[in-house]
Amino acid sequence: MPPNTIKAALQRGETVCAMWIGTGSPDLAEAAVHLGWRTIIIDNEHGVADLNQAVAIDRAIRSAGGEAILRIPTADPVYLKLALDRGIRSIMAPMINSRAEAEAFAAACRYPPRGTRGYAAPIVRGSSYGTTPLYVAERAHEDLLLIAQIEHTVAADAIADIAAVDGIDMLFIGPNDLAGSIDRLEKLESAELLALAEKVETDVLASGKYLGSIVRPGRSPRELHDLGCRLIAGPSDIGLFLEGARKSRPDYEF
Repeated sequence: MPPNTIKAALQRGETVCAMWIGTGSPDLAEAAVHLGWRTIIIDNEHGVADLNQAVAIDRAIRSAGGEAILRIPTADPVYLKLALDRGIRSIMAPMINSRAEAEAFAAACRYPPRGTRGYAAPIVRGSSYGTTPLYVAERAHEDLLLIAQIEHTVAADAIADIAAVDGIDMLFIGPNDLAGSIDRLEKLESAELLALAEKVETDVLASGKYLGSIVRPGRSPRELHDLGCRLIAGPSDIGLFLEGARKSRPDYEF
C-alpha cells in the first residue's frame, strides 16, 4: 500500500478537511472522494457499519484516491488488532480520558517492542498480504495515525498527560460529549462549553501534538484552521441527505 496520505499531509503542515460516513455506504464514500473530499471518517461508533463494512468502505475510498480514518466504537485491543490487520491505519478512539487509556490505545496498535499488537503480518491486508517491505519493522508504525478523542471534562484536565504518550499523534475535540460532561449537552454556544473547548485547544496546541475538531458554533472551518486545527471534520452523509430532503420536500399536495 502507498504511504498514509493523511499523515503525510499533516507532516507537511497542511490542514486536512474530512467528511463523515455514517450510513455504511461504500458508494457514497467513493462518490464523496470523487467530489473532492479526500479524507473520509468512517463512523464505526455511531454509524451503522460494522468492521467488515468499514473495510469495504475503506477499499472504495482508496480506489477513488482518498484516505480513510476509522472511528472505532471503543479502544478495545482485540478490535484494534482486527482493524489494523484489515488494513486500517488511521484510527480515532472515543473517550480517551487519561494517560493510562492513551497508553493502552497506542500499545494495542504497535508491534513489540513499541507495543503489544499481535502478530500475523504475512497474511493480512495491512501488510498487503506480506508484500510490503519492512512492514513490521517500519511501515506499520510510520503509516499509523492515532487520534485520541477528548470528550469529557476529566480528559480536558489531563491534556498534557494524554499528549505526552508516544504514539498518540492527535487530540480531537468531541464538542457535544464534552458539553454533556458539564451538563450542557447540545448547548454548544454556552459560555461554559466555549471556555472549556478553548482550554482544550490551547493545551493541545501547547503540547505540540496535532489538534482536530468538528465544525460548530463559534468555530467555522476558517476559524479552526486559523487557530491551528489540522483535522477539521465537517458534514456527514446522513446530515447532507437530511438537509437536502428538507429543502426539496414539496410544499404542495395532490
